[in-house]
Amino acid sequence: MPRIAGIDIPENKKVPFALRSIYGVGLSRAQEVMTQANIDPDKRAKDLTPDEVNKLQRLLEQFPLEGDLRRGVSDNISRLKRVKTYRGMRHSAKLPARGQRTRVNSRTVRGGGRKTVGAVAKEEATAADGSSGASESVK
Repeated sequence: MPRIAGIDIPENKKVPFALRSIYGVGLSRAQEVMTQANIDPDKRAKDLTPDEVNKLQRLLEQFPLEGDLRRGVSDNISRLKRVKTYRGMRHSAKLPARGQRTRVNSRTVRGGGRKTVGAVAKEEATAADGSSGASESVK
């Protein structure tokens, strides 16, 4: 398994797609690096020679990747929180920070799944009907 930027990239994928498993490398950057390294885009990652892996490694070192990029993003978010900007407060409250609506969506950000409102589950409805009917017949 070739190791680039501290990450083992998948062997069986074509190189441009395997490079995308590195945090900070998307489609355009992967294609750009492939053309600069003169590597065939149809080549699989397991077929890369050590020389080609070194070329890719050297080209990708120019960009912030993995830990440095993650650290930079978290530093930016913590700075927004510290300065108490609107975006920082939204991050602190775990709410969408880019103007999305929150009345009906943003469940994943706020946590929790769907909650049924106004409707009762069938088992609960039959249990409620059965228990109320039994108490009335006893009277």
